[in-house]
Amino acid sequence: MDDCIAHVEVTNPTTLAQCRWHAVADLSALHHAALNAILDSATLAIQQRGQFHLVLSGGETPREIYRQLRTAHSEWSAWHIYFSDERCLPPTDANRNSCMAGEAWLDHVPIPVTQVHIIPAELGANQAARIYAETLRTVGMFDVVLLGLGEDGHTASLFPDREWGSAPDAPDTLAVLDAPKPPPQRVSLSAARLSRSQQVIFLVAGESKRKAMAEWRNGKNIPAQAIAPAAGVDVLVETALLMPLSV
Repeated sequence: MDDCIAHVEVTNPTTLAQCRWHAVADLSALHHAALNAILDSATLAIQQRGQFHLVLSGGETPREIYRQLRTAHSEWSAWHIYFSDERCLPPTDANRNSCMAGEAWLDHVPIPVTQVHIIPAELGANQAARIYAETLRTVGMFDVVLLGLGEDGHTASLFPDREWGSAPDAPDTLAVLDAPKPPPQRVSLSAARLSRSQQVIFLVAGESKRKAMAEWRNGKNIPAQAIAPAAGVDVLVETALLMPLSV
């Protein structure tokens, strides 16, 4: 990770030994650190294997990272793009993660269209999950997975009190039929599949995430904690969110 990031000690080493908390001064610093981490991983993966497999997160936090990738220099023909989750909406709906990533970045760089693997969520959660599982069947370890953190501790479309697909034999994709926020139907990669990555980077910014961050660091069993790759998890988080809650 970037040398300008402060590395924060884990508050509960027993349960969070695989989490590395990287404090960044502000949102701009978070974007900078994430961008560098992605490009460094891409360079290494392409040098070693001729391919780079990246899983994108939705939400507002990564949008600026995607915009900055437009002007980055890389061997785009070697990139393979996947999505951590998708809302079951029409293909051109602006609220779809694939549309946001396309507008911000993917439509502006020469990644082959056959290497941008969009979840066909417009077909409904069940059918789309089956199709995307087949897409992932021949994909080994991802190189980088980008994830966010919701106010309730959810990540991708893995919500509290729902199935997360944490077991080692869990399916790669989950059909979400009753998400607690609209739209109710979604498709999500399972926690087990998201964990099969060389690097997992969480992007956490905004005051609304303070409670979820505190719960995660204190060991509460929230969906974000179910992402457990062998190499551990890197959490890029605004420094202010690591401060104790005011009373």
